[in-house]
Amino acid sequence: MKSFKPSLALVAIFAAYTEAGLRFPCSTLTTQRLDPAAQPGALPSAHLHMIVGGNAFNATMEGDVGERATCTTCQMSEDFSNYWVANMYFKDPKNGTYHIVNPKPVQPLLGGSQGAQGGLTVYYTQFDLSRDNLARQPIKAFPPGFRMTVGSPTQTGKPRAGLSYQCMSGSSRGQIVSDWPKGKCNNGIFTTHHFAPCWDGKSLDSPDHQSHMYNTVTSEGFTNAPACPSSHPVRVPQVAFEVEWDTNKFNNLWDPAKDANPFVWSFEGTGAGTHADYMFGWKGDSLQRAMDKSECFYDGCGSIKKQAMSEANKCTVKDFVNEPILGWQKYRAGEAPAAKVKRSFSA
Repeated sequence: MKSFKPSLALVAIFAAYTEAGLRFPCSTLTTQRLDPAAQPGALPSAHLHMIVGGNAFNATMEGDVGERATCTTCQMSEDFSNYWVANMYFKDPKNGTYHIVNPKPVQPLLGGSQGAQGGLTVYYTQFDLSRDNLARQPIKAFPPGFRMTVGSPTQTGKPRAGLSYQCMSGSSRGQIVSDWPKGKCNNGIFTTHHFAPCWDGKSLDSPDHQSHMYNTVTSEGFTNAPACPSSHPVRVPQVAFEVEWDTNKFNNLWDPAKDANPFVWSFEGTGAGTHADYMFGWKGDSLQRAMDKSECFYDGCGSIKKQAMSEANKCTVKDFVNEPILGWQKYRAGEAPAAKVKRSFSA
């Protein structure tokens, strides 16, 4: 399977055949300059992030996040993990002012998942989306305290495989590309973030937040990951998440014939700098139970408790940074001359 582009037809396929892995939405928990994986303790962090998941989220997060959180914005009610990405901005080509671009629920929605507010859709796959391969390669769930990142805001050229953009038109996601789409997308910009599937089996983190992991996937889409190397022998769930950015409401403010791409990330850098962060927080053995199920799709054949998105949407955290981010701004959050912060982040 080279890529996964859900459509209404595929929803019917999912209903008719078993697939392998989990897929569920998480509403936005908060949008703030916090980054406890790459910049632990920084209040604020260097740039703005859109964050989903459990309410244990804070500037510093250690230990068992799942035991501390009391609610989650994810449909799977036992998932108190946190997932976050840099927020998207529109930069007005006429006057240079900025406006944040909000996410919208990824389509299509499955299994009673209607009602998500913004956020992203999370995947945990065992081998790929069509099979699990558990007889040959068992999957080990992450331990409490585990975290990882993928990509780097300082990346130039092309990002690593699995970090991609698609220009949405109607229900079609369009071609997978490695940088910003060149023209207007009448139904938004779709971004995907795939994490490495191989772990060293020892380290909950590493100085660059990536060396304890190893990526064996070199193609786009939900493909099977080749065997893990001896340095990183433990096969973990292949984590990925997708975001639909609601860019079409800005399309009447720019002209591709005259203006450069007006969409930028909250950090200084190119589109190749797209990146994402993950902090494990599943309650007890809930994720392991799902990963042990054979040929199951969406909710691990009922092994995980679900909640209505109306309940998930009640989960919040306080505003730790207290800075204006809504409406038109002269600067991106953190970019005002007196507020510049250096980011310590290694790829």
